[in-house]
Amino acid sequence: MNAPHPRIPHPEPAARPRRGIALTPMETRRSVIVDMAVLADELGYELFSVPEGWGFDSTLVLTEIALKTKRLRPMSGILSVWSRTPGAIAMNAATLYDISGGRYVLGLGASTKALAEGFHGVPFTRPRRKLTATVDEVRRLLAGERADLPEAIETRPLRLGQKPAPGLPIFIAAIGPKTVRDAARHGDGWFPYYVTRDRFAAWAPELREVRRAAGLDPAAFTVLGGPTVSVKDGPAAARQAVAANVAWYITAMGDVYANSLRKQGHARAVEEVIAANPKPSPSKGVVPETAEVLLDQLTAYGDPDRVAAQLARWDARVDVNMIGLAPGAPWDEIEAILEASAPAAASSGVTGDAA
Repeated sequence: MNAPHPRIPHPEPAARPRRGIALTPMETRRSVIVDMAVLADELGYELFSVPEGWGFDSTLVLTEIALKTKRLRPMSGILSVWSRTPGAIAMNAATLYDISGGRYVLGLGASTKALAEGFHGVPFTRPRRKLTATVDEVRRLLAGERADLPEAIETRPLRLGQKPAPGLPIFIAAIGPKTVRDAARHGDGWFPYYVTRDRFAAWAPELREVRRAAGLDPAAFTVLGGPTVSVKDGPAAARQAVAANVAWYITAMGDVYANSLRKQGHARAVEEVIAANPKPSPSKGVVPETAEVLLDQLTAYGDPDRVAAQLARWDARVDVNMIGLAPGAPWDEIEAILEASAPAAASSGVTGDAA
């Protein structure tokens, strides 16, 4: 589609960084998720991303968040294109857009073979084509157009039976080189997972050039990304909290993230992590010192000042710095992370590189 896509406006003209919160599907405490969103709203975060895997129906959790927040933009991060038809996705999105007063952001992704087939029972065939076709069809329905039905179906195509939402942004999750370029052509933003900080420095400008070549506004494209964060007084405890999450995603989530990190130039570090975790554990995973580069590139940890310095480096790489929280953290640690990573805290003058 060559029509201009809507852009998420900057919430304020001030120079303070744009920050969001990104959870993982393994965070299964619904009340804690909602409380986090309320606190994030109070602290000035822009986005709050709730994923959907095999647990909560994220659209229902986001509805609760929308009703309990005022400025925060609730985001599906990410809905699988295998879990609902384009029509159902458009209905969910338009409804949430209305409930939230226009704050809702839709995130779509091709997910994984394990989830598509192992949970939804849908063959994981041609995922790239499925993703772009779904994004385009959802956009068509949100614009108030009729459904684009397959030729074999002779029934008269229908429109969305509620107020259209053509301004609803659609962000795309992608880490494969071809699919990432599709995100630039078909989406309003890009929200990958486990892309390293330094890779964003080259990839983001490349995608803006892809948009320019497609006749789309390069500036009207939002790049989301950020580290998994842990704020603790003890450096060893803070390191372990983020290391366990990195080790889990590399060793226990299939080959998707391990292969992506290999292609980003960290094959040796990935193999070191795999060798150090013969029996993967979500809380006791190990990242050996020989693979420290992965923690430098994917996480921010330590006391508040150290974390602030690390986050500043991410602010320079992405449009919205999405603060990742490992699942299961107690509330006092969640509060510490959100407060130390808040946009207002970043504007207090803490700058420089992490020690």
